[in-house]
Amino acid sequence: MSRISLIWLGAAISIAEILTGASLESLGLVRGLIVIVLGHLIGFLLLVLAGVIGVKNREGSMRSSALSFGKYGSYFFAIMNIIQLIGWQGIMIFDASLSAQGILQLGHTWWCLIIGVLTTVWILLGLKHRDKLNVVVMALLLLLTIVLSYVIFSGLNNGEAGPKAVGEGLSFGQGLELSIAMPLSWLPMIADYTHRANKPIKTTFSACATYTLASIWMYVIGLGAAVITHETRIDQIMLKAGLGVAGLFIIVFSCVTTNFIDAFSCNQSTFALLPENRIPKESEGKRSLKNSIRANIPGIIDTIIGTAGAILFPMENITEFLYFIGSIFAPMISVQIADQFIVRHKKSDRRIDGIASISWILGFVIYRVLMNYDLVVGYTVPDMLITVLITVILRKCTLKAGALIKKPA
Repeated sequence: MSRISLIWLGAAISIAEILTGASLESLGLVRGLIVIVLGHLIGFLLLVLAGVIGVKNREGSMRSSALSFGKYGSYFFAIMNIIQLIGWQGIMIFDASLSAQGILQLGHTWWCLIIGVLTTVWILLGLKHRDKLNVVVMALLLLLTIVLSYVIFSGLNNGEAGPKAVGEGLSFGQGLELSIAMPLSWLPMIADYTHRANKPIKTTFSACATYTLASIWMYVIGLGAAVITHETRIDQIMLKAGLGVAGLFIIVFSCVTTNFIDAFSCNQSTFALLPENRIPKESEGKRSLKNSIRANIPGIIDTIIGTAGAILFPMENITEFLYFIGSIFAPMISVQIADQFIVRHKKSDRRIDGIASISWILGFVIYRVLMNYDLVVGYTVPDMLITVLITVILRKCTLKAGALIKKPA
C-alpha cells in the first residue's frame, strides 16, 4: 500500500464514520447495508473525478477550482473548506473525547486537550518520521478494528439481533445522503495529496478505493453495533468487546490520523489564498522545529480552534453540518465536472467566472430546496445532475453568443 493510500486509510478509520453508520439503525441491517454501499460507490466516483481534475492540472483541490470559478471564486471555496475543516476538527475531538471518557475518566476537557496535543505533534513530525509511525499505527488500528468487527457481528450467530428500532426513522433517501456525505466532505482535499504523485492517476484511484472500502467498513461497524447489539456508544462497544486500553488506542489515534488530514488540507486551502512565492515550504533536508511550525501554522491553528470548540460546544448531532457540506461542495464539483469533462472549458483570466458562479448559486439553492422533499435518491445526485446540465447549457449559450458577436455583418 502506498504512503498516500495509507493516509486515506487513516482518514476512513474514524469514530465519526462509525457513529454515522450507527445513525442508520432505523433502516435495518439489509437496507442499511444497501444504502451504505450505494452511497459510497457514488462518493467513490466523485472522489476519483475530483482527484483527476487536480492531476490533469497539477494543482491541489482549491487551486484547481480556479480553473472554473476564477481566482477569487477559488478563494471562496478555500475559505468554505477551511470552515468545514475547523468544524471537523471540533467534531472529531468532541466524539473521541466522549468515547475515551467512557473508558478512562480523566474528564472531557482533559481528553480534548490530550487529543489536540497529539494531533499537533503528529502535524509537526517530519514526513520521514511520520510515515514510519503511520505504518505502525495503521497496522495496530486495522488489527483492533478486525477484532471489534468480529465481536459485533458474532452477535448474529448468537441470535442477539433484536427488532428494528422504534420511533421516527430515516427514509432510504435520507440514509443515502448520510452515506454520500462523508466521501463528499473529502472532495476539497483529495487532489492535495495525489496531484504530485509519481503515478498520479493510479495513486488517485488507489487512495479513493482505499478510503471507500475502509469507510464502508466503518459504517457497517456502526450499523452492526446499533442493529445487532443495540449499542451506539463507542466506549461501551469497546468495553463489551474486552478492548479496554486497546479501545482507547483506537479511539484516540483514529481521531489523530483523521485530524492530521484535516490540518494538512487546511494548510493547502490557506496557501491557495497566498501568492506562490509566499507559501512556506517544509524541507526534509534541513528540518527544524521552527521550519516545521512555519510550514504548518494554518493546520496548527485549525487544531487549536477545533479543540477549543470541542471543549466549549456540544457537537453530538452532525446531520445539519453534513447537509451544509453537501450544499456547498456538491454543486462546486458539478461545475468542475461539466467544465473539465464535458465542455472542456479553458481557464480564463477573469477574477470571477460569471457562468460558474451562477451555476453554483443555482445548484446551492436547488440542493436546499430538494431538502424539503423525501426523494428516494436523496438530494446530492439530482442536484449534481441539474447543476451539470445548467453549466453545460450556459457555457454552450455563451460560446454561441460570443461567436455571433464576432461574426462579421
